[in-house]
Amino acid sequence: MNRKEITTKEDLMTIINLLEDSNIKYWIDGGWGVDILAGKQTRNHRDIDVDFDAQHTEELLKILLKYGYEVDTDWKPVRIELYSEKYGYLDIHPFILNEDGTSKQADLEGGFYEFEKDFFSNAIFEGKTIPCISLKGQKIFHSGYELRDKDKQDISVLEGISK
Repeated sequence: MNRKEITTKEDLMTIINLLEDSNIKYWIDGGWGVDILAGKQTRNHRDIDVDFDAQHTEELLKILLKYGYEVDTDWKPVRIELYSEKYGYLDIHPFILNEDGTSKQADLEGGFYEFEKDFFSNAIFEGKTIPCISLKGQKIFHSGYELRDKDKQDISVLEGISK
């Protein structure tokens, strides 16, 4: 069985509309998050990464399953990767949101990654204001590991935004 290995701009906008209709607080992360900051698609993407309010995990899963997604990888509470034949891969990351605008995400060792409030932003993409990880956040998220070619391309895009 061949799986859909590229998510399109149309897939992204479908997921954004689904998230907005659900009234669950979210931010687009990963490669699509970089492209949202850039205001245009700069490369192909295997998946769509979404950071969201962890208190709505079960609600979001129910919506996505109803929409045709199936759980592919379940690493709750760190992340859940889903797959849809129509929309491709979707990687959701539950974030615990604090009142002061900071947040944290569970890590695989039982601890937490902690994020400052300036890691969260929004940008205009396809004429729409979309919540996304900020330039500062993206630069930090693209560090601390061996970079793949797509990560190097994302960093190049982020550096172009900085100028």
